[in-house]
Amino acid sequence: MKIEIWSDVMCPFCYIGKHNFEQALEKLPFKDEIEVEWKSFQLDPTLDASQPQNTIEYFKEKKGFPAEQASQMIGQVAQMGKGAGIDFNFEKALIINTFTAHKLLHLAKKHGKANEMEEALFIAHFTDGKNVGDIEELITLADSLGIDKDETRQVLTSDQLDYEINQDIQEAKNNGISSVPFFVLNGKYAVSGAQPAEVFADALQQTYKETVSPFKDLSKEGGASCDADGCTVE
Repeated sequence: MKIEIWSDVMCPFCYIGKHNFEQALEKLPFKDEIEVEWKSFQLDPTLDASQPQNTIEYFKEKKGFPAEQASQMIGQVAQMGKGAGIDFNFEKALIINTFTAHKLLHLAKKHGKANEMEEALFIAHFTDGKNVGDIEELITLADSLGIDKDETRQVLTSDQLDYEINQDIQEAKNNGISSVPFFVLNGKYAVSGAQPAEVFADALQQTYKETVSPFKDLSKEGGASCDADGCTVE
């Protein structure tokens, strides 16, 4: 069963949603039958790739929020993060254009390490205060996951994976996805937002049940039938 997840590195609810989803998945007996594919989404593609901002500045300048309101909102998100086992350090987080970070995610996907890279990018951005738009920082992340430095540099400094990223973004638009995180379960159901683990568990169980038994039986008792052992009349 395939789960597609649209996400952006600088989205705190994507980080919370990831942890809640993983918490739900870990308790399910069919967890090893789940394939997760991370998809790219940019919350603010207009951001400068060379001029990082702190979180308060960004909300004041871009969103028009007073500093006090921005601080209150950030505090609420940080509290939500604690419930998901995440330590947000918003005072250190650098707001930056994430397109290059998405390149690294797609490179990691080719190496079968997309989930590990998504987690590493979230930690770098939200916990360690790293600039996830900086190529040298991203090369260090890649190296920590065993991805060749030279390959990483070549990918991050070229347009090699731009098409894949733009395809993800266009697919989101085509499907009416305007906010993240957004989870698509086996191409049939969707879960939006950082839902509690219980919601993810229920959705995964329902989708899996229908995947294993795709037909809803509308028959009534008394239907005669034949199988490999012969025919019966009820």
